[in-house]
This record gives sequence, structure tokens and C-alpha cells, in this order.
Amino acid sequence: MDSALDFHSLRALLEWQVELGADEAIGDVPVNRYEAEAKAPQGVAPAAAPAANVALVQPSGGSAVAAARKAAEGAGDLEALRAALGAYEHCELKRGARNLVFSDGVPGARVMIIGEAPGREEDRAGRPFVGRAGQFLDRMLGFIGLSRDENVYITNVMPWRPPQNADPKPDEIEMMRPFVERHVALAKPDLLILMGNTSCQTVLGKQGITRLRGQWDQAWGTPALPMLHPAYLLRMPSAKRAAWADLLEVQAKLREGAA
Repeated sequence: MDSALDFHSLRALLEWQVELGADEAIGDVPVNRYEAEAKAPQGVAPAAAPAANVALVQPSGGSAVAAARKAAEGAGDLEALRAALGAYEHCELKRGARNLVFSDGVPGARVMIIGEAPGREEDRAGRPFVGRAGQFLDRMLGFIGLSRDENVYITNVMPWRPPQNADPKPDEIEMMRPFVERHVALAKPDLLILMGNTSCQTVLGKQGITRLRGQWDQAWGTPALPMLHPAYLLRMPSAKRAAWADLLEVQAKLREGAA
């Protein structure tokens, strides 16, 4: 059988397109753009996207961050912040994601967890930490009497899934920082848990999670503890001992605040 018509190859290609966020066909038949260009009248260049559209999709880094800051500062509550993120058009990740992943748990809880970016399961569900790493996080929290159903609030730096779960780019992090800062201000937690390198880079301006973990810092006037990401712990079980020590730090800080 011709490989171009092989069922498994065609199915893999379709699944790849679905994974990228494609959910409908533009036309009934494919268009050969190379052939169309070759048939164009001599001296006539192929049509290009309007300059205004290009400016909307690819703004300068400064204007994108300024737009993010203005949108975030204008949000008076968490629902308004969610709406502001949903309306923000300067981050390319939005175009490949299925859902905006804003938060989960109890708004106003004493503990706020800031993760990195949604994965496949989170993108589908529209909620952070619902995949295998999220299930492990729930077990971790349960060891010290915490639960997203009762006393934990969870969000991510990136509200949209990066392609192939890649690390967010520096410009994407800069765009999201004003939203994350406003999110913390509106949620008003007693302490922050920063899960992974991207969270530390965004909130603290620091990298090197294996060096930072377990050491309390300050973020926007709130105590913040960097921790190893649950996904990392699933790959490196030997690091679970360090994560347990960090959980005990969180428990002690909460008891100290309640005293």
C-alpha cells in the first residue's frame, strides 16, 4: 500500500493536527500554494496578510507587556482577571490552545500554588494540575492536611499550553508576569508555593530550582517557597525526600501564622 494512503500514517497526522489545536477544515480540498504561486500572473506578487493583522499577532515586546499590565491592573476581582486574560491577544500560545487554564481550588485560601504551564490534560479540562503530576500534587498536599477542595488555590504562570509542552519563552513570561502579580494581589494568600523553574523566574526573577527549593523568599510582599515540580518528582523519585522537607516547611509556616 502507498505510504501516503497508509491508515496509520494518516491517523497520526490527524492526531498531530488535533494536538496543535486544529478543530475544523478551511476548505473541502487542499490547496497547493506552490502551484498557485507558479500560476500567478507575471509581475504579480502573492497576496500578503494586511499589515494591521501582522501588527496584532506580532506586537513589539514592550507594547505587549504594556497591554498586559494595563489589562491586569484594570481587573477588580478574579473573574475580571480571567476575562482580561481571555481577551488578551498578544500571546501566540493562545492560538494553539483549546482552553484558557485560569485556576482551580478555593479563592482566598491561605496557600496559593503557582505552577508553570498547562499540559495536555489541563488544556482539555481548562483547569491546572489535573493530569498525572496534578494527582501526585494532590497526594503531596494531603500529607500535610491541604486540599484544593478546602484550603488551597492553584494557578499557572502560563494560562495556555505551549506546543509539545515546551518551556515558555522569555517574552511569553514577561507578558504573563503582570497577570500573575495581579492574580496574587486579588487572591491574597498567606503564602505562595512556586512549583518549578518557570514560576521562580516569573515571580522571583531567579532560576535554578534545585538550588532555590526549600528557601523562603518574598514575592510582592508575600512569603514564597520554591519547590520541585511534581512532574520532576515523578521522573526523579530520589528527589521526593527534598519535597517532603519542603512540605513540612509549608506546614510549619501555616502553624506559625495561625499562632
